[in-house]
Amino acid sequence: MDVSTFYALFSATCFTLVGLWWNVVQSHAAWMSDPSPRRVVGGIYLSFLLPALMGLFAQVGGTEQPQVWRAAFVALSAVGCVCTLRLLARARGDRFVTWQQAGAALLYALIAVVGARPELAGHVGLRPIQAEALLLIGLIVLGHALVWRFMAGEGRARSETA
Repeated sequence: MDVSTFYALFSATCFTLVGLWWNVVQSHAAWMSDPSPRRVVGGIYLSFLLPALMGLFAQVGGTEQPQVWRAAFVALSAVGCVCTLRLLARARGDRFVTWQQAGAALLYALIAVVGARPELAGHVGLRPIQAEALLLIGLIVLGHALVWRFMAGEGRARSETA
């Protein structure tokens, strides 16, 4: 697949997931009234929004002007890593969520590293923009896992008591 096509589909899918997530959140007002689930809701939002934005920048820069997507990936990954680490620091003993957030922080860090040092992607036989695509796919998988865990666990329990 052409990387431009991949990033176009990827970005559109991620923006769709952002919209779907906000529809879910609107039907669970209790999630926004308590700081703990509100932080998780915001973390899930970012887990779809930041990759969507990275996908847009990858399309703008493409392979012709990689400095565009590389700079955006580094900056957005820094935001994602900091936000994820803040959530991780407030995790309340749920091992799955802790591992998910630690994995997301690691992926954000790797995305930033490849953005800053693209030659590293060559060590695994990929172009930098391809390596970034694989890391972004991992972020979305972790985001989906967090949605599932939240909806089946903490979010469900709070909705039933509200």
